[in-house]
Amino acid sequence: MRDGESVRRALAGVEVAYYLVHSMSSSGSFAQADREAALTFGTAAREAGVRRVVYLGGLGQGRLSKHLASRQEVGRILRETTPTTEFRASAVIGSGSASFEIVRALVDRLPVMITPRWVANRAQPIAIEDQLAYLVAELDRPSDESEVFEIGGADVVSYGELMREYGRQRGLKRVYVPVPVLTPRLSSLWLGLVTPVYARLGRALIDSIEHDTVVTDRKALETFEIRPRGYREAIARALENEERETIETRWADEELPQPSFGGVKLGTRLLDARSLRVSQPPAAAFAPIRRIGGGTGWYYGRRLWQLRGLLDVLVGGPGLRRGRRDPESLRVGDAVDFWRVVAYEPDRLLRLDAEMRVPGRASLQFEVEPDGDGSVIHQTALFDPLGLWGLAYWYAVWPLHGFVFKGMLDGIARAAVRERIES
Repeated sequence: MRDGESVRRALAGVEVAYYLVHSMSSSGSFAQADREAALTFGTAAREAGVRRVVYLGGLGQGRLSKHLASRQEVGRILRETTPTTEFRASAVIGSGSASFEIVRALVDRLPVMITPRWVANRAQPIAIEDQLAYLVAELDRPSDESEVFEIGGADVVSYGELMREYGRQRGLKRVYVPVPVLTPRLSSLWLGLVTPVYARLGRALIDSIEHDTVVTDRKALETFEIRPRGYREAIARALENEERETIETRWADEELPQPSFGGVKLGTRLLDARSLRVSQPPAAAFAPIRRIGGGTGWYYGRRLWQLRGLLDVLVGGPGLRRGRRDPESLRVGDAVDFWRVVAYEPDRLLRLDAEMRVPGRASLQFEVEPDGDGSVIHQTALFDPLGLWGLAYWYAVWPLHGFVFKGMLDGIARAAVRERIES
């Protein structure tokens, strides 16, 4: 974003450009990085003849945290260089929102929660669908002047109310213990231990949470026909989307410090992702994946899979008894041992959701993509732990995962070679 020439080339012929850059996870001063990036982009947009820039910033008035002050400074820089529409939003409810990930992770993982004073501060959270609706609606609005719109949901609530409502909808009973003093530094270090947000990022977010973020200018409601939903419906929608899409791109995909043991953090989840190139075309590379489970097995550690199936039966799960409907073909909804097919595209994609008894939600995905005269097989295991028991389960079985998942991917590759030779 700091290479003005490359930005100008990218903006050639563009009438409306969206600016959604945020440098809070970068090393050094995120405010300085954001300042330089905004100036480069705004100047390049003006020189390329962009009619309008649409920018998503942060809501807040009066004395602002460094984070919110930087968000609003970026908007000012963009307005000074090219006509810009700035949407200032409070907390966003949905996948992709760091503030929502904090709420979710705290409630999911902590049966007893110490709540500092900032939990009582007010926000006007907006559903991610409503935020996107504002951004899309601006695309066709006939205006070439710079404007600022404050956007928020239908309700003004505290972060404590957000946590309680999330817990209610997830069916989680939690105890909240208020404390009069818990500094932002201590809060951020605590967040770094129990949520996906490392301490430096957590400190910047908590500094922002310490201030009310409530809409004071209703111009957005007068200008647009969008009527944002309340926080209860927004949380319900976020959870519904989570159920439909268990492996997705999230804010934590960017290059944050990762733990060296126990998998990579992906939002509130834990991830084991592996890739392997094979010399076979996609159809041959995918054939072993299409036949996985049942009589074929899982290509590595048969006895370990049998033991896991037995343990699942002992605690009331299906185990490996269900096998497969057909040894060669799959379709969405099929049972595959103690998994269920939730997505299937021939020669490209298989996604399985676990129906075994685990303290959380587990998914296993295989994806094949062409690569020259061969293919790359991507294998992703994802676990969304429920509470501390879920975390304990993941770390207890992690040493086995390292063997099983690697062996499974290697076994699939060997089977793909045999598939090509036999065909």
